[in-house]
Amino acid sequence: MALRDWAAAALDYPGARLETVSGDASFRRYFRIRRSQETWIAVDAPPEHENNPAFVAIANTLVDAGLQAPKVLDRNLEQGFLLLADLGDRLYLPALNEDNADALYDGAIDALVRMQKIRHVEGFELPDYDEALLRREMQLFPDWFLSRHLQLELDDEGRQRLADTFNRLCQSALDQPRVFVHRDYHSRNLMLVEDGPGIIDFQDAVWGPITYDLVSLLRDCYIAWPDTRIEAWIARYQSRARAAGILPAMVAADFRRDFDLMGMQRHLKAIGIFARLNYRDGKDGYLKDIPRTFGYVREVAHRYPELAGFADWLERTLIPAMARKFPDADL
Repeated sequence: MALRDWAAAALDYPGARLETVSGDASFRRYFRIRRSQETWIAVDAPPEHENNPAFVAIANTLVDAGLQAPKVLDRNLEQGFLLLADLGDRLYLPALNEDNADALYDGAIDALVRMQKIRHVEGFELPDYDEALLRREMQLFPDWFLSRHLQLELDDEGRQRLADTFNRLCQSALDQPRVFVHRDYHSRNLMLVEDGPGIIDFQDAVWGPITYDLVSLLRDCYIAWPDTRIEAWIARYQSRARAAGILPAMVAADFRRDFDLMGMQRHLKAIGIFARLNYRDGKDGYLKDIPRTFGYVREVAHRYPELAGFADWLERTLIPAMARKFPDADL
């Protein structure tokens, strides 16, 4: 195997063997190499599919900022091979519980504020989270979820409701302060490490809305928390972000609105991606996360008067169609 031979040469370890760690929702594959008490992670990231220069540049930036990201020890960008420091295999998601959530999210919020203070990525120009990208992401929802998964043909009202909502969500996102955005800062990309959390899967980072990573963390597609805890964690973040000079003073309700609308944008995108992973990539494991993710969209739609028309359309049109596809879900 080419990756094994390359990693063995990089480590001067002819006996290196690869143990499969995981794949993910992308084309990357991860392997662990062991030698006595030492371990490393070898990555096969096909360059025709993965942005490896971005991964390397952002990893270096995060490490230089004092964050626990995997240090890049060697690379072959032409082949798409990377050799990384090993952060272990203890993800936040299976470890989180009622008793430790406050401490774990406290660490994640601290790391987020430090990450948002980054102002430059050496050797790579981060793209902007601009209107075109925001709209392209949301379009995954009607293309892959409504049309492909639910087999729902939108009528004039449905198209208009979506268009109006997309416009509102775009404007809210574009009006927010701009910071470094990880884009997938949640319990499956945070790891339990010393002085953690460990941060992975950051290669799609952009300059974008300040609430994006916070809502990814607290309104996680893979685990849900009561709103009272969400409110407390949001307040904790706001206090630290203001102290760090990255968040201007603002009314708490205004920040919560920005947070909620950013979450709706993200969750519409995520639902579309989960459906696309099933139909395009043959990965059906994400379908079970759609009802939870849709629950966030529904909740926010009912929270704000300006989204009342969208909320009404969801109840009349989308909920019945979803009930047929997700008969065991609590919709």
